[in-house]
Amino acid sequence: MSAGTQFAAAAGAAVALPARIVEPFMYGLQRLLGIKRMPWVFLVPNLTAVVLFALLPVFINIFYSVSGSDRLYPWDRPVVGGANYATLFDCDNFLDPSTCSRDLFWRALGNTLVFVPVQVTAMIVIALLTAICLNRDIRGRGFFRGIFFFPVMLSPVVVALTWQWILQRNGALNGLISSAGLTPVNWLVFPNTAFFWSVFVTVWAHMGFYTIILLAGLQSIPRDVYEAAKMDSATPWRAFTRITLPLLKPVLLVVFILAVIRSVQTFDELYVLTGGGPGSATMLMVQYIYEVGFAAQPRNFGLAAAASLLLGVALLIFTAIQMRISRGGKDD
Repeated sequence: MSAGTQFAAAAGAAVALPARIVEPFMYGLQRLLGIKRMPWVFLVPNLTAVVLFALLPVFINIFYSVSGSDRLYPWDRPVVGGANYATLFDCDNFLDPSTCSRDLFWRALGNTLVFVPVQVTAMIVIALLTAICLNRDIRGRGFFRGIFFFPVMLSPVVVALTWQWILQRNGALNGLISSAGLTPVNWLVFPNTAFFWSVFVTVWAHMGFYTIILLAGLQSIPRDVYEAAKMDSATPWRAFTRITLPLLKPVLLVVFILAVIRSVQTFDELYVLTGGGPGSATMLMVQYIYEVGFAAQPRNFGLAAAASLLLGVALLIFTAIQMRISRGGKDD
């Protein structure tokens, strides 16, 4: 027997040993529970992990949202009912955050309501255009696909620090501007420019992920359809609007939902890049929750939990609407 065969036999015996050890126990368990209940035995580890790390934190968060004090442990926190929610909604005019007792909450909410549509629209449009370009027979196509996906693999902190170095007063971008004889700009000091670069950086960092999804959708469209359209003298724009977009609609819907959820949860890049500033111009909901629950003194866990639950409910409603639209499209 050769050395390779002996090694394979030894490896097979080592792999089979744990199965032989538990075989008597599993056989007895099968006789006790019956064959129909055995799948639940294999589901118990996964169900335990889901309960401990998904469901239990949700219930703890719900309790924190209806309790007060700055104490961390639940048994040290008195129940205050809906006081935290009442504090968040204590406003004379909801369109004027300065009239609210928690004005930063409403400013963060307003920023999020502006940031999400702008960022998601820019993300989908740029990712779609990039996917269309990468779907063509161009030289170095594989290289460019890797280049566009590369930022997705970077840590959000690394992305933010890189762009902060580029955009700071003495950064690379102002260096190019100065070399052209123009006046440098404090990009992250003014609200409008800070907001623009917040959108730009987040789109740059995550666009590659959605580009890959859209590229896969484009490649699933049969080429015969385009050849038939070409034979009918259809213009490229007509082929795009009448063939590409309708056949890409399911993929676009998935990309849209993923992009919205990711945009609402944006925190890392903006926290490092702008810190929510200048002032509160780029503070989004997740950063507000972090600031209130962990950074501020005293820490207001109840208020942060209430804000996070409101955000979670909004995402659930949005997901339900998306599922309804998706089912409606299938019924048609």
